[in-house]
Amino acid sequence: MTFTITEKTVRLANRPSSTDDGEGDADVVLQTKPKTKRPPLYKVLLLNDDYTPMEFVVHVLERFFGMSHAQAFEIMLTVHKKGVAVVGVFSHEIAETKVGQVMDFARRHQHPLQCTMEKE
Repeated sequence: MTFTITEKTVRLANRPSSTDDGEGDADVVLQTKPKTKRPPLYKVLLLNDDYTPMEFVVHVLERFFGMSHAQAFEIMLTVHKKGVAVVGVFSHEIAETKVGQVMDFARRHQHPLQCTMEKE
């Protein structure tokens, strides 16, 4: 966790303490404001195989990733030609859900399509 010192903190630190008798250090009161980091994002990847029909991949991209037919077709071609393509970037929970949905759907339709996620 990161802390930042604000202008208010500096004023409080420079103010003499009511218990300061002039012979010691003044009490210092720090008011810090924690800075939170954004949660990491995860890329969802679709992997090529030699058995899953291209039409099925296009259907998966439309259904689970909300792509238009044209977008899905382009991504499917990228998967086919390069072996892998990023199909979306999500928070950990959403990425995990998408991977599970795609894998379950592919298994139910007896296709070996692989979907994974990795930290961005």
